[in-house]
Amino acid sequence: MRKEKSGSMDPVVLTEAEREELRTRILGSVRSLNTRRRRARYAVGMAMAASLAIIAGLVYLRETPTATISDFARTTATEDGKGTDKVVLVLDGGENVAMDEETARLNYSSTGEHVDIGNSRAIDQQASKEKEVVYNTLIVPYGKRSEVQLSDGTKVWLNSGSRLVYPAVFPHHKREVYLEGEAIFEVSHNRERPFTVLSEGQEIEVLGTVFNVSNYMDEGSINTVLKSGSVRISYGERSLISGQDQLKIVPGTMASYNRSTQSMSSREVDVDQYFSWRDGVLIFRNDDLRYIMKRLSRYYNVEINIAEDVRGEGTFSGYLDLKEDIEKVIGTIGLATDLEYERTDDNKITITN
Repeated sequence: MRKEKSGSMDPVVLTEAEREELRTRILGSVRSLNTRRRRARYAVGMAMAASLAIIAGLVYLRETPTATISDFARTTATEDGKGTDKVVLVLDGGENVAMDEETARLNYSSTGEHVDIGNSRAIDQQASKEKEVVYNTLIVPYGKRSEVQLSDGTKVWLNSGSRLVYPAVFPHHKREVYLEGEAIFEVSHNRERPFTVLSEGQEIEVLGTVFNVSNYMDEGSINTVLKSGSVRISYGERSLISGQDQLKIVPGTMASYNRSTQSMSSREVDVDQYFSWRDGVLIFRNDDLRYIMKRLSRYYNVEINIAEDVRGEGTFSGYLDLKEDIEKVIGTIGLATDLEYERTDDNKITITN
């Protein structure tokens, strides 16, 4: 290179080697700059993705209930309505509302925020909390019955010794309730939101129909009797996931699941026999003595024992008016048989020959 002279500058002349060196340095700087830009864009993209994932997770947590209705029902089973002989409505947070009526009636508003109890009482509640489902529980002890109209218009009649868990208001995408014991359902039709009755070892899905479910844990079978419409029934914990062990039935049919053999079956029945208790009548068609006495024991909340010398053979048919007291009802059975009864105290009856 030439040196600068005072007051002027001659053009710089580069050798071929210097030009190649400069070109290499420039290209290296460009590559380095592009690499830094790509890394920056990648870092920003990852940060944005992480932020979106966090936001999505928060939204999911806020919009998803903390527990399924089955989980909720199982975890609260030993706490709800403990030690009471009245029909009890358990609100969110554990508040108990006891009802004195023999047959307690509840009617929910479409929002679930207002509940009429009988003809003279009403309560208000918060039907949702930060988009989480708020569950109510209706507990019916032995000797009582209850009727409830849910927020979607579905009507449920609960028999003695039963428990129903349900949302104060159903979410937009599904309608689910959880049952222990026996109930008659008259489901409000909604094709977009099927109605599902969950219970231990069973799931029933319907669109709009009338059916009876009996799922007492002290009995060896689960029975579902269909009066109108159609239902699809799944049995067992495994079937609820795999879709196996499913049964569809038509009106006039009873589906049964044997707990011990884990087998299912269906047969035609007289449906009135399984719906009559709603109207205060028990109808028996060739039923054995122990089955009849178990139902009477629940209905009247009286312990009924059958003496050891009483033979269990034979079946019985007839109508029993449950508006009568327990002694008159058992006396009616005695008129058609050689059986007698002895009342040992206010809450115990023994059947003898």
